[in-house]
Amino acid sequence: MNKIKITFFVFVLASIMDIIGIIFSIPILVYIFKPLIIFSLLFLYVFSLPKRLKWYVMALELCFFGDVFLMFSGELFFIAGLVSFLIAHVLFIKIVISRIKEVNFLKMISSAIAFLAVFGLLIFTLKDSLHEMLWPVIIYGLTIATFGTVSLIDFLNTKSKRSMLMLLGAIIFMISDSLLAINKFYNATHIFEVGIMATYVLAQYIIFRSMILETEKKQLLKLNF
Repeated sequence: MNKIKITFFVFVLASIMDIIGIIFSIPILVYIFKPLIIFSLLFLYVFSLPKRLKWYVMALELCFFGDVFLMFSGELFFIAGLVSFLIAHVLFIKIVISRIKEVNFLKMISSAIAFLAVFGLLIFTLKDSLHEMLWPVIIYGLTIATFGTVSLIDFLNTKSKRSMLMLLGAIIFMISDSLLAINKFYNATHIFEVGIMATYVLAQYIIFRSMILETEKKQLLKLNF
């Protein structure tokens, strides 16, 4: 087995074992395997391509630290995790914006409507339980809604597989974060904990596939000239 296959196996194994740990409430599995998910995905990206995009590498590193912070209880750890993922999403937005060649005002507004509607509904549902976390959650929510918006604009412009994967990843990431917010601030249930992790892993892998396609396309263009 080569490095890519081994690293992909570690990613899949870590994801499955972490979700099993959540389902059956086995904390040791979560503490061991949750940090390995993004750690292995980062190395899978590094091993898959000779030239990597530094912004995506940084985004994965921030997601890794966010995962570690969120494994621990307490408001300080939650805020540290929130900030880590906030910056990671800003980097995702930067990556997608660099793909967009043209955009008009109407397309920007129409792309934002659906994501802002979901964000508004979530904040309306949670506002009475957020208290001092209201503004941090609003800022984070607007950031991930922006990630979805720019991803939709890119997809509408190109209709490419890489833009479709990035859009899908952004949508699933938004679902995961919405479940996390509902579980923490509104109605904590075990099924939400499982759903949060399952959608998070799926979103991260889909975004990874979009990044692989982007870099492979650039390398093929160089070879053709």
